[in-house]
Amino acid sequence: MKIDILLGLQWGDEGKGKIVDALSPDYDIIARFQGGPNAGHSLEFNNIKHILHLIPSGIFHPGKINIIGNGVVLDPAVFRQEIDNLGIPLEELTKRLVISSRANLILPTHRMLDAAYEQKKGHLKIGSTLKGIGPTYTDKTSRNGLRAGDIMLKDFRQMYEGLSSGHLELLRQLEYESDISKYEKDWFAGIDLLKKFRVENTEYLINDMLSAGRKVLAEGAQGTMLDLDFGSYPYVTSSNTISAGACTGLGVSPKTIDEIFGIFKAYCTRVGSGPFPTELNDETGELLRKKGSEFGATTGRPRRCGWLDLPALRYAIMINGVTRLFMMKSDILSGFSTIKVCSSYRVNGQDVDQRPYDNNAAIEPVYTELPGWQEDITGIRKYNELPLNLRNYVEFIEKQTGIPITIVSVGPDRNSTIFR
Repeated sequence: MKIDILLGLQWGDEGKGKIVDALSPDYDIIARFQGGPNAGHSLEFNNIKHILHLIPSGIFHPGKINIIGNGVVLDPAVFRQEIDNLGIPLEELTKRLVISSRANLILPTHRMLDAAYEQKKGHLKIGSTLKGIGPTYTDKTSRNGLRAGDIMLKDFRQMYEGLSSGHLELLRQLEYESDISKYEKDWFAGIDLLKKFRVENTEYLINDMLSAGRKVLAEGAQGTMLDLDFGSYPYVTSSNTISAGACTGLGVSPKTIDEIFGIFKAYCTRVGSGPFPTELNDETGELLRKKGSEFGATTGRPRRCGWLDLPALRYAIMINGVTRLFMMKSDILSGFSTIKVCSSYRVNGQDVDQRPYDNNAAIEPVYTELPGWQEDITGIRKYNELPLNLRNYVEFIEKQTGIPITIVSVGPDRNSTIFR
């Protein structure tokens, strides 16, 4: 058996949680390979909405193993809160969830440093979620971090105090004041909870399961356009969100990868600062935000909204090696008489298909207009019953990207999903 990867192709918030939940019955293991509590994966079933930040989106399926991989940065306080909110007995959760011993821990001081750095940037803020992600990955890269496996060591508290005291000295230099005690109580309660779960070298577990013929779904967080290397740097996250990140974030060989599922919205959204060529600062953008409930699952911040960006989508497909596309939130476009799609960019008077390196370049989107549809599609479950103009929209995107769209989402519930 091989690993299938599911990841976002835009700036995050594409709807990965819903699709992982919908696909989980077909897999034995669901493994998260990067990011941290800056990501919010929303799932809805039985008219109840669940938001996951660290735990893989297959957790609601009995009999499935969910893995928090070594590429994830884990905040024990957030982990504890998330476990409490699941509504699943702890005894059952300890059977379903395994944490990599190599996953780095987010300390209370990491969150404080995140806020201090963002404060110092003034008008150049990147729009951090202030969850401590960047400082944690910085410590990981500089080989100073604490990892989940360290919580079992006798001198863990000493290791924690050593790293934390260094952070506090840096915070004093940054003239940032905050009370660490308000974070530490919940953090150590989270550490105590972590000790009740399996914390092990999950790269062995995944590879052994693959050798035994089991199916693995690797779940990414954020989106391709937020990738540390290939996103709109510096307005990016601190990890590699692309398909290659699954190998380093789980400890598997590229030879084990099979399908790569790319998720995108039928339009575009972005949270935080950074370039967004198709952004709509008008009534249409506000209507998309209102209809789509476009507010960050983690921060609650209103998302910036705009039309679909094909040059960016083609770029994401290329660097990920996407084999199938899943289109989300097509129901939000119902009611628009005309739908625009950015088919190319105009930069310095020239039409280009490639993303420019310079994020400050004046990019003018070149639009193709397509007729919209008025019907309510949320109750439709067969592709051929969708409005003709929606099917034309789907097939236009397929022609422009060269990749089949095999899932069309028509609503937030796990059942509001059309498989082609």
